[in-house]
Amino acid sequence: MAIEEQTLERTLEVLNYQGVHARPAALIVKTATQFKADVTVFRKDDEDEEVNAKSIMGLMMLAAGQGTELVFRARGEDAAELLDALEALFKSNFNE
Repeated sequence: MAIEEQTLERTLEVLNYQGVHARPAALIVKTATQFKADVTVFRKDDEDEEVNAKSIMGLMMLAAGQGTELVFRARGEDAAELLDALEALFKSNFNE
């Protein structure tokens, strides 16, 4: 009998002035791809457009400006660590 993996969720606010433009999107992808867990993201105000958080194009399509709340859903053995790393990246304002 397989143990079902739990899906973890974390809401992160875009704090940097320019929002999630190309460089922050690349940093999110670079961070997320270091983990085995699957991770998706959507705008808190538009759950219908959920994208793969390991895709730069998907992240750019969210048009997440400053103040946007993004909800990340991670599933897999290192899901909690992945969400912690993304939270640290957001809190650093993507090193801008």
